[in-house]
Amino acid sequence: MASTLDYVDYICDQIGGAGEISYKKMFGEYGVYCDGKFIGVICDNQLYIKKTKAGALLYPDCEEAPPYEGAKPHFLIDKVDDYDLMSRFIAATYNELPMPKPKKKKGV
Repeated sequence: MASTLDYVDYICDQIGGAGEISYKKMFGEYGVYCDGKFIGVICDNQLYIKKTKAGALLYPDCEEAPPYEGAKPHFLIDKVDDYDLMSRFIAATYNELPMPKPKKKKGV
């Protein structure tokens, strides 16, 4: 089952305290970004966030699961209604993840 746009918008609102949240449609589901940095995915109306040490400290009992077959385990977030926790969790995750590598220009 593909994720609904209503759910994606809700999630982006819930984690909006962490920074500028955006999403892109990817392979029928959605990639989630914070201030331009890829932080996770929404698959089957479930939020999966990349695993970090900071995230584990803020949400120690968080379940882990791969968002799709062949993927590394991510945090499977089930407490999306707690705006403050979600904002702190996403901000901590953002701070620990590396900046994306600049894309090479085509034809160079």
